Amino acid sequence: MSRILANGVNKTSSLANALSDDENAVREIRKFLIDIVRQNGGGHGGSAIGMAPLGVALWRHTMRYNPLNADWFDRDRLVLSNGHAAMFIYTMMHVTGYPGMTLDEVKLYASPKAVDVKTGTWKSTICHGHPEIQVPGVEVTTGPLGQGIANAVGLAIASKHYAATFNHDGHNNISSRIYCITGDGCLQEGVAQEAMAIAGRLGLDNLVLCYDNNQVTCDGPLHWIVTEDTNAKLRALGWHVIDVFTGDTSVQDILAALTLAKSVKGQPTMINIRTTIGYGTSTAGTFKSHHGTYTNDDASLYASGTDTTHTLSARTKAYFSECAAVGQALEGKWNDNLKRYEAAFPEAYKSLQDRMTGKVDVGDLLTSMEVPNTIKSTREVNGTVFNKLMAQIPSMMAGGADLWNSNQMGDQSPRIFDSAHPEGRVIRYGIREHAMASISNGLAAYSPQGIIPVTATFFMFYLYAAPGVRMGALSDLQVIHVATHDSIGEGQNGPTHQPVELDSLYRAMPNLLYMRPSDAEEVVGAWMVALEAIKMQSIISLARDPALFKIPNTNRAKVSKGGYVIKEKEDALVTLVSCGSELQFATAAADELDGLGIPTRVVSMPCIRLFEQQASDYQDEVLSGSLHIISVEAYVSTIWARYCTGSIALDSFGYSGAGLDNFKRFGIDNQSIVRKVQAHIDALKSAKKPRRWTLL
Repeated sequence: MSRILANGVNKTSSLANALSDDENAVREIRKFLIDIVRQNGGGHGGSAIGMAPLGVALWRHTMRYNPLNADWFDRDRLVLSNGHAAMFIYTMMHVTGYPGMTLDEVKLYASPKAVDVKTGTWKSTICHGHPEIQVPGVEVTTGPLGQGIANAVGLAIASKHYAATFNHDGHNNISSRIYCITGDGCLQEGVAQEAMAIAGRLGLDNLVLCYDNNQVTCDGPLHWIVTEDTNAKLRALGWHVIDVFTGDTSVQDILAALTLAKSVKGQPTMINIRTTIGYGTSTAGTFKSHHGTYTNDDASLYASGTDTTHTLSARTKAYFSECAAVGQALEGKWNDNLKRYEAAFPEAYKSLQDRMTGKVDVGDLLTSMEVPNTIKSTREVNGTVFNKLMAQIPSMMAGGADLWNSNQMGDQSPRIFDSAHPEGRVIRYGIREHAMASISNGLAAYSPQGIIPVTATFFMFYLYAAPGVRMGALSDLQVIHVATHDSIGEGQNGPTHQPVELDSLYRAMPNLLYMRPSDAEEVVGAWMVALEAIKMQSIISLARDPALFKIPNTNRAKVSKGGYVIKEKEDALVTLVSCGSELQFATAAADELDGLGIPTRVVSMPCIRLFEQQASDYQDEVLSGSLHIISVEAYVSTIWARYCTGSIALDSFGYSGAGLDNFKRFGIDNQSIVRKVQAHIDALKSAKKPRRWTLL
């Protein structure tokens, strides 16, 4: 007796003829996915198997893309927010003909990737456990749940902005739509809730969220932890909602919903697609199908008369082979339209070309910019610099988390991005720091350097934004974060708002530049560095209040070195190394120490990571030449031990008091520095070399 498949079709030699092209493709994709899970003994296959009809509906029937040119500018973008289901996107890229996604690559998914004994090198693959942006065809790196939804919102904002800026008189050069796939877990994350609220408020009708509603999480059934009405919640946030109850079996029903979503105006759309995790397998509908392998019976479930693994029939290959031809035709038509656009709007065409190629022309704005003679807070100076850059760089797109005025970023009302003004370049994120950072990653990912996102809030609240900042750094995306009210100088708001330990997180984070400029000159230098760091995240950390003392010899060009000497002293006994608000106290203390017979040098170190990138000879030139190298910074000291013999720093949370008084309270004003250095030298007079690092 023939076995009955999950879709009710007999497994006979005539099986292929009994199924439509879509049904046959779904069946073979599910078999392919089960083979991927089994090849190395595990993987997140359950969601991917359940979503196979969605995959066919999107890649075969809906999305505009060219497998042979993954970077076509006006392609539709697909974000897999539930990134653990990565094999789903790899399989769809393989069947649609992305050149790099070969069968050999797919077979390396979940491989131990040990050393190749023949070459002695580590094996590598583009089929990572979660999708990574460096792989052609993957739009953003997703992994931590929910951030992909926020990335998709950023991509949708970018597409809206480009279209409003460059589409003229029937020349629709930008029409890309954004599709995001999400599971139950993503929708529970705070970052997704924040981002969906923003998308609804902005009316992003080019965004479609495909909800793989399988009602299962890692630990068990969804009803253990979720009871709210998701459809009602999304509608309350301003979304249009479409239900699909046949997501396990019907490509056409999903396609009908995707088609309907294109007609929705003024709202983003969520398609609530009911599916079964691990559909048809022995663990279907349970948490056991979330991660793990499948049995021989599971593997044979979707087979078609052969035991060969990782195979697709000639029929399925032919069905998807059209995707490349259709994509090439779409891109060719777009290129032809672009030529007509060039003839009709040569200046706009040049501007679009600059954006597509990531060309940024700052000119001599920063190198020639005059800084005030009077002492101003670095946040105030930063606001002036930022506004001049916004006027100069049309690709700069900024936003704040409800502290724009406190950040002193200036009146941006003519530039606000909203549903009525999608050409705008300043986004009101509200009190949603995590989404702000993750949406900015989406803005940056739309096209490299086509948009340079800038965010702004208090430094303390970049703790909320940290997961998004980390993913942007991991993804090589350029985003510039303006963090004001740093350290204990924040003042009256007290220890809840004084990020005494947060610098350690960001200084440890790879591919990120954490910069603390001390004055106007170094603020300009920090922007010069951040704009040049095209594949890195940057944080410009700024003080709330003006300094008490003018700092000598700061140099915007030398900020790129990370650290440099601002006060030299022959035969120095002490080198004070500092940055930000504390550099003023270090320089004043150095003058007092000189008067006490303790010759003291001063080094400005606005960015330790940049200093680490300099040649060792330069590092030695900056730091050597004194017995005692002492850092001065109002943070909990961690990284300074790499370069210093001692640190004047914090070892506790801050305090609610006037900012300048706090430096005295915690012993980081100039007079306290002098006393601590004297005591330290006296304690080590008998030592021929410094002891290990010490907190003074």
